[in-house]
Amino acid sequence: MSITTETTDSSLIREYRIRLPRVLRALPEWARVGGILLLLCAAAVYIRSRYVGGQFWMDEGITVGIASHSLTAIPGIMRVDGSPPLFYWLLHIWMSWVGDSEAATHWLPILFATLTIPVSYWGTLGIAGKRAALTTATVFAFNAFLDYYSLETRMYTLMTLLGLLGTIGFIRGFVLRERRFVVLFSVAQALMFYTHNWSLFFGAAAFVGLVVLYRYGGEEIRQNLIRDTLLAYLAAVILFAPWIPTFIFQVLHTAAPWDSRPRFGAPIQIATGVIGAASLTVVMVVGAAVGYSPLFARPRRMTPEAWVAVMLIFLGIGTLVVAWISSQVVTPAWVVRYFAPAIPAMLMFLAIGISRAGVVGAIAMIFLVLFMARPSAFEPSYKSDMQDIGGEMAPLLHRGDLVIVGQPESTPLAYYYLPGGLRWANTMGPLKHPSYMNWVNALPRYKRENVRATLMPMLNSLKPGQQLLYIRPMTEGALNWKAPWTFEIRRRSAQYGAIIQADKQLVQVATAPHYYRGACCVADSAVLYKKVR
Repeated sequence: MSITTETTDSSLIREYRIRLPRVLRALPEWARVGGILLLLCAAAVYIRSRYVGGQFWMDEGITVGIASHSLTAIPGIMRVDGSPPLFYWLLHIWMSWVGDSEAATHWLPILFATLTIPVSYWGTLGIAGKRAALTTATVFAFNAFLDYYSLETRMYTLMTLLGLLGTIGFIRGFVLRERRFVVLFSVAQALMFYTHNWSLFFGAAAFVGLVVLYRYGGEEIRQNLIRDTLLAYLAAVILFAPWIPTFIFQVLHTAAPWDSRPRFGAPIQIATGVIGAASLTVVMVVGAAVGYSPLFARPRRMTPEAWVAVMLIFLGIGTLVVAWISSQVVTPAWVVRYFAPAIPAMLMFLAIGISRAGVVGAIAMIFLVLFMARPSAFEPSYKSDMQDIGGEMAPLLHRGDLVIVGQPESTPLAYYYLPGGLRWANTMGPLKHPSYMNWVNALPRYKRENVRATLMPMLNSLKPGQQLLYIRPMTEGALNWKAPWTFEIRRRSAQYGAIIQADKQLVQVATAPHYYRGACCVADSAVLYKKVR
């Protein structure tokens, strides 16, 4: 393989060509491209599956707990959980095929993440050509966000895949005016509504982009744009209509009291959580800037290629801006894992620019692959110690023993790792269904609870010889426990622990974990007591 260079029409960027061996040149185009995509998929799966059997953390415990219910029961549970149901339906079906172990459920998000590679190639091919399509597929194959959340049994890689389809539909349907792709945008937007509530921010950013496109895009783009926009959004709303009553209830009664309002660290979050590191982000942004510079240097009306770049910015950064503003004025909902619908547009923007940057772009891609081709780069090897607690405590527990969880939303995680036949409660009271979390008016309900009035009847319900397992979150990192919800948990779990420890009816039997290996997401400690009188 040899690389030659030539000067582009602008004389600003040195271009390169890869001269393939004669054997490969003899293959049909579909075979060469298919082989490259297959290699990219294989590399991505290898990187993302190295820790496929890793333990769950509390959000995954909630997800698997909800998905373990019947398909018809899931919508009712989601009403009190606060999320849309699509991923939970898909996970329920998946678990019925392969089981509910950590490894089995992690393969589903890996599948969605892997599908972004051929889909990104297909979508970008019709937007910017083969070189850009292969570059985009490579960027999706070696992406930190997809690496990380491929190993989390949550909806984020599915949301990324749907965001990619929505982005492709938007660009090809509204910017390039291939009107059949408007249907793709509409359907993808509706499926995003059923997957995660950040779909609203994506839809809002897309609508603002369409307003700008209509005002400044020229007659060819403007033709039928209003009609196509109205029909696309109307169709998405109609498809979402069955869920709208539940969605309204969720908006009024569930929120994210565990989150704090974001400040101005979004660029750092994007650099580390989406791209992988600040240095890698700088390399890719510089490469994209070099590639796009000829488009915006032309002293004439913006070209379709330039409009593609501008609209990708609207979809990517615009989604984050809308979400940031909403988190300031409505309710906080800002964590890196929620960025999923915005990520495809950002990655496509960078990849298309890099593909036009000649040798500079090739260097950026080499840097990306070398930096990201490390299986241990971003996957947490240890997300929670609840698996250890379950392993140590399960042999000591008996049917009818009581488990009290100090952090209510960790109850489904403990329920997953502990044996059956136990009675369950958290610091909000006894539970009939420990497999999910009821977020309806959770913070007001939590604040109204009287600690002794809630706890003492549970302690008194124990008969002599029965046991109480108290699982308390490790809240020593007070900086992470200052949101309204987590502040209350920190205080309440300490109160519960002090009362239980001081109760003369109870004798401490065991503690866990004996060896704390550290946890990236949430950590707990557990004490087992026996009632002696």
